[in-house]
Amino acid sequence: MKNERRKPGRWMAVALFIIHYSLFIPSSASGQTADSARVFSFNDFAELILKNHPIVRQAALLPEEARQEVMQARGAFDPKVASGFDRKEFGGLDYYNNWANELKVPVWSGGADLKVTYDRFVGPYTPRMQQTTNVGLAGINLSVPLGQGMLIDARRSTLRQAQFMVNIAEADRIKQINKVWFDAAKDYWEWYLASQQVRLLQEGFDLADTRFQAVRQRTLIGDAATIDSVEAKITVQDRQVQLEQALVQLQNTRLILSTYLWSPEGQPLELPERAAPQAAYLAPIGLDVVERLQRRAGEFHPELLKLDGKLRQLTVEERFRRELLKPQINLSAGLLSRPPVFSTESPTKYGFAWDNHKIGVDFVFPLFLRKERGKLRQVQIKAQQTTLERQQTNRDVLNGVAGAYNELKALERQITVQETAVQNQRTLLRAEQQKFDLGESTLFLVNSRETKLIDMQVKLEELKSKYQKAVAGLYYASGSTS
Repeated sequence: MKNERRKPGRWMAVALFIIHYSLFIPSSASGQTADSARVFSFNDFAELILKNHPIVRQAALLPEEARQEVMQARGAFDPKVASGFDRKEFGGLDYYNNWANELKVPVWSGGADLKVTYDRFVGPYTPRMQQTTNVGLAGINLSVPLGQGMLIDARRSTLRQAQFMVNIAEADRIKQINKVWFDAAKDYWEWYLASQQVRLLQEGFDLADTRFQAVRQRTLIGDAATIDSVEAKITVQDRQVQLEQALVQLQNTRLILSTYLWSPEGQPLELPERAAPQAAYLAPIGLDVVERLQRRAGEFHPELLKLDGKLRQLTVEERFRRELLKPQINLSAGLLSRPPVFSTESPTKYGFAWDNHKIGVDFVFPLFLRKERGKLRQVQIKAQQTTLERQQTNRDVLNGVAGAYNELKALERQITVQETAVQNQRTLLRAEQQKFDLGESTLFLVNSRETKLIDMQVKLEELKSKYQKAVAGLYYASGSTS
């Protein structure tokens, strides 16, 4: 008699049939139908980021800033014009009337300077060695370093280091873009996981609610015990709490994802309500791809490019510091114009002659060179430190790529095992449901099997999300986005 009371009527059998097979009806990624949801693929998402994200656009300014440093360094080779006028008159006496003009043109090779001058120093109180005729004196002068500064000087050292700074800035740009892309990838697949959790928990809630309604009807007609209705209600309430928590998590992941969306005009955008993430797919990556990424990382990883740029800068700096160990020997020679310079009566006399010239030699040499030797050694130590850092960074990069690949392979195996486990759990639930329909099982066991299936499905989606993040991590470890 007890078993007969547990056998459902015809309408109850139809209800249980619907409950049983609803477990196997596929649904969209976020619980929306295909008509109402629009897939927002990761590639489209990444494309928007790489075009409009403020940090990406800010990173694009780094090489431009470095190029301006190069322009500033080139300014040391700009021609310069200087002019000065000084006159004194006191008590009706013209003490002096001095006018000096100079055009200085730095020469790249040899560190030489070319000067073109015109001076007019007249007056009774002007020093005799500076006095010129009333029409003034023009001159052409060349100053050449024969020791220190002949091969490289501060101007050329600064310019070459600034040029290498452009390469360092480009590496920084790539590094910042890669970091934004990697963070966005992780947040995208967190959104995917949250949407899948909502979908699965919504299905579980609907199943539990439908089962509760069926059990309650059976209880009202006396075909089931009242405690079964209470247990079914508790399951509905428990899954409702889980669903509410998942919905909050989904809303938060959508908000986080919206922080990456910007218009070309720099206005923040919101993720559309109808947007749904793409399905997570398992695309195994072969060892040949990893080897290619390792070779590429060894040559073009941003961290290695930065260290290469620093090494080149230190090489230039060391060469300059070695140059400072030489004595300063500066030779200057110049030709002076024949007077009168600007005579309109005898213009053929204007010009320069070898017998009108100036010549000078300067010599400076510190006896101990402690400052220069200390600075040179300091630069050499920095170069050694940077070389060792590059060696370690190169190994860390290659190991990082290999480690990311190992994580991928482990996740592939876990996903395969988890998919099989989900199928087995679904089979177990189907059998338990059939036993319940025949009155040979309890509602508690059916709910337990069903809850376990939902948990395993969530775990499977979590593994898929981790796999996609691991793929992004593999490319990030190699210093690229694709």
